[in-house]
Amino acid sequence: MDFLSQRALVGGSTQGIGRAVAEELARRGATVTLLARNEAALREAAAALPTPAQQKHDFIVADFSYPDQVRDGVQAYLRAHPAGFDVLVNNTGGPAGGPLLDAPVEAFRAAFEQHLVCNHLLAQAVVPAMRARGRGRIINIISTSVKQPLPGLGVSNTIRAAVGNWAKTLATELAAAGITVNNVLPGATVTQRHTDLIGKKVAATGQTTEQVEAELLARIPAARFGQAREVAAAVAFLASDAAAYITGINVPVDGGRTGSL
Repeated sequence: MDFLSQRALVGGSTQGIGRAVAEELARRGATVTLLARNEAALREAAAALPTPAQQKHDFIVADFSYPDQVRDGVQAYLRAHPAGFDVLVNNTGGPAGGPLLDAPVEAFRAAFEQHLVCNHLLAQAVVPAMRARGRGRIINIISTSVKQPLPGLGVSNTIRAAVGNWAKTLATELAAAGITVNNVLPGATVTQRHTDLIGKKVAATGQTTEQVEAELLARIPAARFGQAREVAAAVAFLASDAAAYITGINVPVDGGRTGSL
């Protein structure tokens, strides 16, 4: 599971799971290109990545709220680096929580573009070079809601399912080219989004943070929240040569919370 001489493009990689994935792949020898909207944060994150093989990590500035910006930024990068990428990790921040019926229609459109449309544009950009090499890895960070919808995350449940089916379709189309497409489904993982969702529930219910966390932990057989590095480890496996015959699957990293196989 080393990635020497490989290049990886990792979305949403200045914090949380995206940053943990970038760090894990870099630690294993990949040269990583970070993709996010905040240039200052990108510079800091790229400079902090491990360089065991003297890699020269870099970044692309683009906001996933604007798909054309993502497409144009990556295409410009690929014109300057025509060898392209061996690994694409699609990842960006999740939609806001709340009951499904209360969600404005625009929330669905925005989430669809931020997640599915951006994933699609990135795949279109990187697949040609992967085809030419006869090898590639596309890994989508989604959510366990693909298997079991989560209470209070109506828009997210809906859009994540669309991304899951997009990925399964793409996996079937690309398998013969040596390109795998898989989904990693984080459960309750300690990130800023996790903290924000707990904070919103505290504000809405009047419970304490400890009470809200206790309710969440009661649903997790492992009796703890996950760490971003644990999600990153699953991504690294799926990106490796060891996973060459694994494609079109969902891999929950959730401490056993999901109530289905």
